[in-house]
Amino acid sequence: MLRAGFRSIAGRSALVTCLVAVISVLVTALVGAPLAIQEANRAARVRLADEATLTAELLRPRFNTPRSTDEQVIVERLRTRGIQVYLIRAGQPDRAGLPDGVVKTVGAGRPVPVRRAVVDQQVQLVVGRPVGNAGNGIVLTERMPSRQATITRLWGQLWMALLAGLAAGLLAGVLLARRIARPIRTVAAAANRLTAGDRSVTLDADGPAEVADLAHAVNALTAALATSEGRERDFLLSVSHELRTPLTTIRGYAEALADGVVGPDGAQRAGQTVLDEAERLDRLIADLLVLARLEAADLPVEVVDVDLTQLVAATAEAWGGRLTAAGLLLRTELPPMPVPVRTDPGRIRQIVDGLLENALRVVPSEQATGVPVVLALVWGPAEASIEIRDGGPGFTDDDLAVAFERGALSRRYQGARKVGSGLGLALAARMARRLGGRIEAGHAPEGGARFTVTVPFGPGERR
Repeated sequence: MLRAGFRSIAGRSALVTCLVAVISVLVTALVGAPLAIQEANRAARVRLADEATLTAELLRPRFNTPRSTDEQVIVERLRTRGIQVYLIRAGQPDRAGLPDGVVKTVGAGRPVPVRRAVVDQQVQLVVGRPVGNAGNGIVLTERMPSRQATITRLWGQLWMALLAGLAAGLLAGVLLARRIARPIRTVAAAANRLTAGDRSVTLDADGPAEVADLAHAVNALTAALATSEGRERDFLLSVSHELRTPLTTIRGYAEALADGVVGPDGAQRAGQTVLDEAERLDRLIADLLVLARLEAADLPVEVVDVDLTQLVAATAEAWGGRLTAAGLLLRTELPPMPVPVRTDPGRIRQIVDGLLENALRVVPSEQATGVPVVLALVWGPAEASIEIRDGGPGFTDDDLAVAFERGALSRRYQGARKVGSGLGLALAARMARRLGGRIEAGHAPEGGARFTVTVPFGPGERR
C-alpha cells in the first residue's frame, strides 16, 4: 500500500517536499553550528566581562574592611552560575590557581580583558578588574562552552523546526500534487472517453503553458481521430459499393444461367461479363492488399541500378497498342542518354501503369479520338521525374488538395464520370514515398491532369 502511494504524483511530491525540508534543516544546522559556537563564545566573554565590572563595583567599598556576609553572598551567587571569584588584596590572591601574569597585572592596577588561560590545570575564560590603587582587584573565571554542549543545545532548538518542516513539506506536497495531478487526471478521463468512442471530447487550454500544450494536443488528437474515422467510414462505404456492383452483376448472370434464362447464344456473352466483373473484383482486392501492406511497411522493395530512360521507353511500348486502340495518342519525351538511378523498377512500373490506367479510364470514349497522353522523363542534378500528362477532363484546384486520399475523387465524381475503386492514386503516393520519392498532381498543358513521380538518384527507400 505504501509503495503504491509513492508511485502516485501525490505520494512522490509529498516525499520530495519532506526530503527537501529535512535537508534544508540539516544544512542549516551544519552551516549554523560553527556560527552558533562562535556566538556562544562571544556571548560568554561579554557576559563574563559585564559580571567582572559589576562585581568590582559591588565589592569596591568592602576591600578595606574584613570579609563580610555581603561579600560571601555575592561570591556564592556567582559560583552557582559557574563563575569562580578570586579576590586579590595587596597583590596577593585569596587562593592559588591563577596564572601569575593575571595576578601581577591586576595587582598593578591594570584590567585583564577576557581571554583564555590555564586555571587549576583547565583552559578557562579569565577576566580581571583592579579595585582601588592598593593592589586590590578581582578575577573571574568560567569554563569555556564546549562544542558538544553547544551542538546539543542547537539540536534541542532545531528538532521542533525539523518536525515543523516535515509537516509543512507533507502538506505542501499533497497540495502541490493535487494541483499538478488535476490536469493529468482530466486528460486521463478524456483519453478514456476517446477510447470508449466519444469524439466530442474537448479540454480547456487554461493553466500553465505545459497544461495548455497538453490540452491542445488532446484536442488535436480528438479532431484527427474524428477526421480519420470519417474518412475510414467514407472509404468503407466506397469500397463496399465497389464490391457490391460486380458481385450483383455476377450474381444476376449466375442466376440467369442457373434458371435457363440465358440461352446458348447468350452464354458466351454472359460468361465474358462474369469474367470481366471477376477481374474487376480481383483488381480491387489486390489493391486493398497492397495498400494494407504499404501501411504496415512490409511491402518488399528490391533496389537495383535502373536506367529510367529505358524503363519509360519500355512502358510506352507496352501501352502504345492499348492506348491507340482506345483512340488516345501516346507521345513520349525522353532524353537522348541514359538516366541511371537506384530504385525498384517493378514498383516504379507499377506506379506508372496505375497512372496510365487512370488516364485511360477518365477520358470519355466518345471524346478519346486524338486526345494526347504524354509520357515524359525530366532529370535534374539530384533526381529524375516521370511525368504522365493527358488531355482528359483534368482536376480542379480543390481536387488537387485531396487527389491522393483514399476514395476522395471516386466519391466526388461518382456518377459524373467513369471512376475506379478510389485506391489507385493513394497506392501510387504511398509507394512513391516508400521508394524515397514523391508524387505530385497538377494541371497539364494538354488540358487534363499531370502527375509527376520523382525518383532520387541514390538509394531512397523509406518507411
